[in-house]
Amino acid sequence: MRIATDTGGTFTDCVFVRDGKLEILKVPSQPKQPAASLTNALAEVRACLGGRAPSRLDLTCGTTVGTNALLERRGGRIALVTTAGFEDVLEIGRQARPKLYDLLFQKPEVLVPADGRIGAKERVAADGSTLTALTTREIHRVAKMLGRLRPEAVAICFLFSFRNPGPESALAKALRRAGYLVSVSHEILPEFREFERTSTTVINAYLAPVMSAYLRETESRAASAWRRANWKAAVSVRVMQSNGGIISATRAAEEPVRTVLSGPAGGILGAEYAAGLAGLEKVLTFDMGGTSTDVALLSGETRVTTEAIVAGLPVAVPMLEIHTVGAGGGSIARFDAGGALRVGPESAGADPGPICYGQGNLPTVTDAHAVLGHFGDRGLLNGALPLDLARARRELLKRKGEFPTVEAFAQGIIGVSNSVMQRALRLISIERGHDPRDYTLVAFGGAGGLHACDLAEALELRGVLLPVFPGALSTLGILRADVVRDFSRTVLLRGLGPVAALRQARAVLRKLEREARDFLGKEGFPKGRQRFEHQLNVRYIGQAYELSVAASAQFVAAFHRAHEQAYGHADAQRPVEIVNVRCRAVGVSPRIELPRIGKVRAGSSPPAAAFAKSFLSGESREMPFYERAKFRHGHEFSGPAIITEYSATSIVPAGWRARVDAYGQIHVNKRAKSGMRHG
Repeated sequence: MRIATDTGGTFTDCVFVRDGKLEILKVPSQPKQPAASLTNALAEVRACLGGRAPSRLDLTCGTTVGTNALLERRGGRIALVTTAGFEDVLEIGRQARPKLYDLLFQKPEVLVPADGRIGAKERVAADGSTLTALTTREIHRVAKMLGRLRPEAVAICFLFSFRNPGPESALAKALRRAGYLVSVSHEILPEFREFERTSTTVINAYLAPVMSAYLRETESRAASAWRRANWKAAVSVRVMQSNGGIISATRAAEEPVRTVLSGPAGGILGAEYAAGLAGLEKVLTFDMGGTSTDVALLSGETRVTTEAIVAGLPVAVPMLEIHTVGAGGGSIARFDAGGALRVGPESAGADPGPICYGQGNLPTVTDAHAVLGHFGDRGLLNGALPLDLARARRELLKRKGEFPTVEAFAQGIIGVSNSVMQRALRLISIERGHDPRDYTLVAFGGAGGLHACDLAEALELRGVLLPVFPGALSTLGILRADVVRDFSRTVLLRGLGPVAALRQARAVLRKLEREARDFLGKEGFPKGRQRFEHQLNVRYIGQAYELSVAASAQFVAAFHRAHEQAYGHADAQRPVEIVNVRCRAVGVSPRIELPRIGKVRAGSSPPAAAFAKSFLSGESREMPFYERAKFRHGHEFSGPAIITEYSATSIVPAGWRARVDAYGQIHVNKRAKSGMRHG
């Protein structure tokens, strides 16, 4: 039995297979007890299965526990042990001002206060040679200081440990023997750049107590949920990582920094799969949930970065390139001191939630859609979540400010949220040298389909793809994910010709691949299900940052092309250097595939489930509501129309046409006019 879950700010989504068919369900999230919503989801899955007991349960979780702990600064109490004289690396950082002209800017607080940072008397040179050895006496002194601090976890980050990890290993061994939860930089990130390596290791230690407790509870609840049905299935728990792969719960508890973008990464995998089924190579992904919106650009392959900033802190482990903004269905609308309407980043979340859910009292994007009639009168989740439309209208009327009507206020809320999300899409496309007119928007998340066509029109995109299970596409991506782990080393191969540099780089890559094979073997993958990808981080000599290219004989030419794409210029005569080598280990998991659906004559219109009055583009009109479950391959219809289903609601505006493909995905395109682009 394979089950995937994704715990979001408002709902916990679950995807599983029953009788060979993919099924989804959503239960309310419990932010204060994230594992509790998982228990509720498993109980519903168990009920769906009836008395048929599986022999094994493979549970894969996407989680926001690490992200939220960073955002809310509620990780563990930690200490940092570093080379004496470098205790303030976290405070000094890069000495760069993130917001140059913001006079009121406040730097994020460091995760380890000054009295929690310990300098150890040891020193390794840049070439890895020992300048000052770490003695047994010094280890005892550090351990004694930690005894007084009584941290929940310890981060160890010595200077140049990526060249010589011996001193870190010796101290880590002693502290682990003493019972400390230890994060070590050469295990987490054996690369140069002292600040980023220290920050990443500290974040790992900061999250370790929180994530290890959450994962222990998750494993316990998963096992007990099955035991309550007298089922004796063996339970295996894995966790989605930020790099687009899954990992065992044990490893995730040791390296939680790799899970900080867990849920959004699943969305990228789901969108990539949906785009592949539709034959689309260039897509922008648009995942609008209850709390935030995640966007990414895919152009033939997923894009990975090691320069992410999460909650104001650098995280240098590989993660999918995702941009997040605080605009979701639960984002709260308010008027600022100047009377301007703002939406987000604050969210009503699952508790109290939007006004129309019955508990909240602050207007949200969901409430705006509700009063405009975009949900009809059926409620959400196929009616399982009724909406109090009268209450939403009454509360928005109290807070509409200078807007003449409730409908105008609601449309203002949607317009502002659209502008926030439009800026995010521009950032990942136009600002990085990509023409959005070549791309299709893959819209998912519970609210993605409500805004997709507006955004596609504003950016002149080719069209919109509404995938199957849009409200749980991230979870489907998690269910389909492979086991992945990234291995890397800093090599700094300067002053060599391309052939000699590549030869040395490949020697290091062979060592990394041996480590990777050992890892995948322990994860239970035979050689036939192991795959390895080799990458080089390359830069022009004198540059401060590098680009990633495949470790092939043509790596120099590939770097010049990548530089041209990223920066608009390249210099084929300028020498380059290899900075880091990377080996990605992939344990190929069994694939879950979407089935083809029934077919009708091309161009046939689906039956409307109902007609109701809704506001679109400032006009009130009677429009059809279609139930997506009744769509068949070949169905087509024109807007204005609203599509309802269990996990999401989508709008097809006037002037747009929708058609259903062989897998049940909906392609929405602007109807062609003279001189207009269309997909």
